[in-house]
Amino acid sequence: MNIEIQTLRQIAGEAGKRILEIYGQADFQFERKADNSPLTEADRASHRLIESELKKQYPDIPILSEEGKAIPCEIRKQWTRFWIVDPLDGTKEFIRRNGEFTVNIALLENGIITLGVIDVPVLGIQYYAQKNQGAFRQKGASDIESISVNPNLKPGVTAVRSRSHASPEEEAYANKVGCDEILSAGSSLKFCRVAEGQAHYYYRHGPTMEWDTAAGHAIAEAAGAVVSGLQYNKSDLRNGPFLVRSSKKLPDIF
Repeated sequence: MNIEIQTLRQIAGEAGKRILEIYGQADFQFERKADNSPLTEADRASHRLIESELKKQYPDIPILSEEGKAIPCEIRKQWTRFWIVDPLDGTKEFIRRNGEFTVNIALLENGIITLGVIDVPVLGIQYYAQKNQGAFRQKGASDIESISVNPNLKPGVTAVRSRSHASPEEEAYANKVGCDEILSAGSSLKFCRVAEGQAHYYYRHGPTMEWDTAAGHAIAEAAGAVVSGLQYNKSDLRNGPFLVRSSKKLPDIF
């Protein structure tokens, strides 16, 4: 089955519009999931739209979504390819109204992330990539731009890290590489900052989930980044530490 990247971009964009409808309300409620992470109606609305459209366009490809039903590993292991979806990545940023949340759609084929779309609703920006076809960015109706990492470590190294999370291990790595500047960003935007050359690396020590990283992984890698520590369709969908770097001159942690 041929996958049309423009179809996926449209689906992600429509989900972003649905999120913005709720984001623009004077007040919106949220609740806590079993892991204490927040959940809003925007998460649910985006999930419903993406799930419906993906099933309509690609009925034979299963979906693993943060807001979907839990799928046992013995079933997932039989899938040769499937969608990995985070309908609203950065719910904490959504609640804080800082605009740094995204819609993430990725495709996993035989254990490899081959496609990723990240929609940034508040900024009107989309990032997208397919394996071996480069990475791209489009702002609103402007021309599509090819993006790539910045491998030049001079005059200094710039890191990007989570606006909502940080760890001593991440600080230690920054000291090791002589990091000169640290940018903060929410959600999968951290992958995008490396992919578009604004940061040299993104190291995350604390836990994330596969749907948090899959689309960003595709985009960063297609832009020339080296991604270490991430595997998909594991029995436990939580990720361990991982590193996204623009140059192999930066030391790996694995």
